[in-house]
Amino acid sequence: MKKIPFRFRVYIAIFLCVVIFGVIGISLAEGVDPFDAFYFVIVTIATVGYGDISPETVQGKLITLAIILTGVGCFVAIAAEVIEYFIEQRERTERIRKMNMLVGVFFSECGTDLLRKFSAADPDLTPILQALKPSNNWSDADFARARDALGSHPARLDSRKIDLPALHAFLSANKQLMVTMLENPHLIEHDAYTELMQALFHLTEELRVRDRLTGLPETDLAHLSGDINRVYGLLTREWLVYMYHLKKNYPYLFSLAMRTNPFDANASPIVQ
Repeated sequence: MKKIPFRFRVYIAIFLCVVIFGVIGISLAEGVDPFDAFYFVIVTIATVGYGDISPETVQGKLITLAIILTGVGCFVAIAAEVIEYFIEQRERTERIRKMNMLVGVFFSECGTDLLRKFSAADPDLTPILQALKPSNNWSDADFARARDALGSHPARLDSRKIDLPALHAFLSANKQLMVTMLENPHLIEHDAYTELMQALFHLTEELRVRDRLTGLPETDLAHLSGDINRVYGLLTREWLVYMYHLKKNYPYLFSLAMRTNPFDANASPIVQ
């Protein structure tokens, strides 16, 4: 949930002080009971002013002037802040919806296939394999366990066991897609996804600038392994976040995602 702005909290604090001290002041100055004083303060701040209760003493009139000068302005400011907050929340919800559509395009066109290539070369995948096979029965707790499993999972892909020329060709073929993704302003809301795109661009450039991708020295292969593992770790976490989004909002898309699970060597889009 978005944090309440400091300015809004200040307005609320001033408003409450005006109400409290206004009630106390009017009660003492006009000799009315606290409820009538509260009623008078509220109708004054709200600029309703029924006129059924009005200050008769000098002290009461001075307190009323103070309430008008501070309370009315505060009340209007709070109303404006509340309206602005709901408008921003609605706009943010729409941005997130569009952002998740972009994430879906990425996984459909590139991400799932790339994750399938990397997971096939993961020597430590077996212990967490079951945790990465979501089903229709999965709850929030199941997704939380999967996140925990990924959090403790070491990314130790070895670039020597990956077809680097084929990986380079795959990333180059999808480079325009990645460029389009980063150019979209809706991704500003998704820092982790932006980090993933940057890691993918870096890996693509590392592979592109080499004259050859075979017969590389061990030191260079170790460097490429680090770049590959950075992408693999970010990609896996974003895939799980996207699966959670589909499970909550688009069951029919989630059904297809389960049948094309990149961590399941036996996955098939054919409904059995």
